[in-house]
Amino acid sequence: MNLAVIPARGGSKRIPRKNIKPFCGKPMIAWSIEAAKASSCFDRIIVSTDDDEIAEISRDWGAEVPFVRPAELADDHTGTTAVIAHAIAWQRENGPSPAHVCCIYATRHS
Repeated sequence: MNLAVIPARGGSKRIPRKNIKPFCGKPMIAWSIEAAKASSCFDRIIVSTDDDEIAEISRDWGAEVPFVRPAELADDHTGTTAVIAHAIAWQRENGPSPAHVCCIYATRHS
């Protein structure tokens, strides 16, 4: 089972709402979701977010948002490792354990 996790916190300070800001005609997060889907490498593409709007847009572009990221993993001091570990633990509790996990940031791919 190959799992892609896209971390997308709602409270970005440097560029507010950066994950859903339009970039070249799409929300920024859509680029990562589409790249993950186009790769055909993943059985699941999960967006880890604490934000309802990010979750809705992510689902619209074909990712799963099966949980809301806990508040303690959505502050300015939480690192990516903790966010990915949470997603892996959730997957293990709710389905097959992933053999491989890839973190994909919400950036534009070409």
